[in-house]
Amino acid sequence: MALSDNQVAEAAEALLAAEATREQIGLLSRRYPNMTLDDAYAIQTAQMTRKTRDHAIIGWKIGLTSKVMQDALGIDTPDSGVLYDYMRHDTGAVIPRGHFIAPRVEAEIAFVMKAPLEGDVTREEVLAATEYVTPALEILDTRIVRKDQETGQARVIVDTVSDNAANAGIVLGAERHDPHALDLRWVGSIVKHNGVVVATGLGAGVLDDPVTGLVWLARRMATYGQRIEAGQVILSGSFIGPIECPSGSRIDADYGAFGSVSLTFD
Repeated sequence: MALSDNQVAEAAEALLAAEATREQIGLLSRRYPNMTLDDAYAIQTAQMTRKTRDHAIIGWKIGLTSKVMQDALGIDTPDSGVLYDYMRHDTGAVIPRGHFIAPRVEAEIAFVMKAPLEGDVTREEVLAATEYVTPALEILDTRIVRKDQETGQARVIVDTVSDNAANAGIVLGAERHDPHALDLRWVGSIVKHNGVVVATGLGAGVLDDPVTGLVWLARRMATYGQRIEAGQVILSGSFIGPIECPSGSRIDADYGAFGSVSLTFD
């Protein structure tokens, strides 16, 4: 790690304040040019320590699973973030105006676990530990600016990871499916914004198989002394690009026989 404990704590406090006030901070990668991915996860963990005083962890999100997004950020690995109880919504939810800074939405497959996963797990072990899979939307928000106004520098992977992998909320569908009964590579969605189709995608867009994301997550978490717990929700990664959702946006994701999920921003 390149950052001191004080710098990690300072960055975590700045991000917590940005979430509370809905006022973005500048790029951490500019403030700390030498910061590493380990530093970024340490900043994420420092926020987790503070948040779990008042909130429960309900799961984890996996991000940057598509080759296009990895190439855009110059990385070759996904990232992950923490899901808290206050982030969870059911399909049909209405988000109050001003609740987020600049929300965007992605379509995903969520895994709900019935057993823990830890360390060097296999694909078969992930499926055995999964209670069910369901349609989901992830709400993204950024407590760090996407681009520095002075230099034009865009945020990079350490900014995104520090900012809890840009996670702000999840919306879960009502349907429950046995993951053994489906080829999740072929589970996809037609996504509409205010009634207009803006994106389509298949589960194969997530590392060729959404289950692969959970294999990666269990292994990554083990390196930081963490594990996936029974009862937790895992967002396996988006198979579409993020959709901007200003006030007045309605998102409808049609997964066909797999189900549907919707969300409105007041």
